[in-house]
Amino acid sequence: MPSKLNDAAAALVLVTGIGGFLGGHIAKQLLAHGYRVRGSVRSIGVCDRIRRQLCPDTTTDAISFVEADLCADAGWDLALRGCRYVIHTASPFPATLPKDANAMIRPARDGTLRVLRAAHEAGVERAVLTIAATNHGNGQAPFTENDWTDPASPRATPYYRSKTLAEQAAWNLAKETGLDLAVVNPATIFGPLLGPEHGTSVGLIRQMMSGKLRRVPRFGFSVVDVRDAADAHIRATTHPGASGQRFIVGGRFFWLRELAAVLAKSFPAHAAQLPSGEVPDWMVRAMAPFSARSRMIVHELNRDLSVSAAKARRVLNWKARPDEDCIRATAQSLIDHGLIATA
Repeated sequence: MPSKLNDAAAALVLVTGIGGFLGGHIAKQLLAHGYRVRGSVRSIGVCDRIRRQLCPDTTTDAISFVEADLCADAGWDLALRGCRYVIHTASPFPATLPKDANAMIRPARDGTLRVLRAAHEAGVERAVLTIAATNHGNGQAPFTENDWTDPASPRATPYYRSKTLAEQAAWNLAKETGLDLAVVNPATIFGPLLGPEHGTSVGLIRQMMSGKLRRVPRFGFSVVDVRDAADAHIRATTHPGASGQRFIVGGRFFWLRELAAVLAKSFPAHAAQLPSGEVPDWMVRAMAPFSARSRMIVHELNRDLSVSAAKARRVLNWKARPDEDCIRATAQSLIDHGLIATA
């Protein structure tokens, strides 16, 4: 449990990206702990859906919404007015991977700075920023908070660079202004959906269980359950020791074939649909000039990208559920939402 729940009744928390996978779970847990939540959305039209997902059994005035776009200044002063904390999970992501790296880098960096500047001007007690625990250049696993992606490295795709440059800009702003900042670096997030909408990581499980990936590359990542990632954000928001710190939250590293094996064991009726082999490295490399998705992983083939969450456990007293649970929960949630046919 977060360390400062005694201030919950009086605390208003802005959650950006409240309509997203992680942002929704953070808001849900904040409400359960007694906090008031204000969610920023790009369009007020989505608010009823989000409210139903977060508060399905009750009508509550503990949650409210404000329209604000990360790509524009308008609305952020109002969004942060009266807030004690802000948890910034939102990041602009294009529908298709752009050819120009700046089309991904600039919105991520500028959007982050836009929120944090408004937070400083509003006098929030602490801002917590979500930056994915991504590629770390040529370092050796397990990676820790002391490791940083080298934006100039060939391994640093536009996505990786956008995350690194946004976080570096955030720390520079905090140093210049005195803003109390903490950063949570989650591994690849899985777990139960709040609604049928989903992102890339959950989409991978859906593709696997729907028979759309017969073979997978020799690629992998560390995993974290969305509920545990949300808990880490709340702890980082309230724990005195989190100020000025970054925290990796993640567990076991899985190769994609190991992910498929967990699903096959847990959902035997779907086993025939799951990947049955690996794509040779040479084939992924050959596809890279023509496939944006292949380009994103080509430098990470056969590479251990495991991370250490020792600092989060030590400082925040953060605990994660068993690693395979989040994989199973993702698949079961996809079935429950009718996104995978029942075998």
